[in-house]
Amino acid sequence: MKISDLEFFLVDVPRSDSVVPLRSLLVRLASDDGHEGWGEAGLAWRPGELADRRRALLPGLAGRNVFQIEELARLDLLRPAPLRAAVEMASWDMIGRALGEPICHLMGGPYRARIPIAARLPQEGIETVVLRARELADRGFHAQVIPGSGDAETDGARIMAVMEAIGERVELRVDGLGRLDAAAALALCQKLERHAEVRHFVDPIAGGDLARLARLRQQTAVAIGARMVIDSPARIVDAARQEAAELVVVDMARVGGLSAARACGVVAEAAGMIAALDAGESVGPAAAALLQVAASTPAFSTSSELSFHELRGDVLAERIETVDGMMATPEGPGLGVEISRAKIERYLAT
Repeated sequence: MKISDLEFFLVDVPRSDSVVPLRSLLVRLASDDGHEGWGEAGLAWRPGELADRRRALLPGLAGRNVFQIEELARLDLLRPAPLRAAVEMASWDMIGRALGEPICHLMGGPYRARIPIAARLPQEGIETVVLRARELADRGFHAQVIPGSGDAETDGARIMAVMEAIGERVELRVDGLGRLDAAAALALCQKLERHAEVRHFVDPIAGGDLARLARLRQQTAVAIGARMVIDSPARIVDAARQEAAELVVVDMARVGGLSAARACGVVAEAAGMIAALDAGESVGPAAAALLQVAASTPAFSTSSELSFHELRGDVLAERIETVDGMMATPEGPGLGVEISRAKIERYLAT
């Protein structure tokens, strides 16, 4: 089963919490024996350059055996990690479709059938954030992520307000987005130490240096997490050696694909660290990929982050529903979902 064609589609899908649509790149691979596979990535490409991108990449992919995923992942032409992740995702999807099995069956079997999702709160004023947090808690999202603003006082007030509103019902993960200096991060951690509702503080310090995270971890009882610096299993080894984090959040696009994400989870578990998956904002394929990897990898034992439920649309023939803050792993072949060409045409970016 060899790659015979490559297509790119840029789509703009409306969000429920923003007037700015989500732009995502869809990748379709076709094989010489009539199979296809789909992938997705958040790449800052423009509609007018897709044809040139295809002409540059197809000669290097055409004729390659789609089963040789590790070889594909090491090609120089797929060096940008999100692009590599999308092509690898499409390869896994094609393989699963050809074999008639979901990806999780090819990665060791379905360890769990439903995946808990951590919902991300908006970067808005306190009143808006609290209302949203209550709404999500009522919908069963028992894990929520509070994004940082870069101002410790503002972040502290927002966190306290959310804890007061829903703290007993929800586990909170603060994502500092690497926006605080070391002193401000320590001050905020000290404020949070008395509150068990905050399970982890991810990327609190600007720069993402593991040594600085390790120093902060030594100074506070708040459990520190790392995401921005996690781009490979080797970085998790570094984080473990430096005792820089208790939690690692593995972004599939950042590490370069499903196989790398799964390896990250295995390494984290071996090092005694907690691991969570992240597919960020997805119009469908990446969300399905996260569910397949989380289902087959015991190491991803805590809530995975996914914003699929925030979209007013998607490119799937049948939407993956979120029930009580959890998503069921699609059971169809490959990614487990079917892509709707009609929806792609509806949301095609211009």
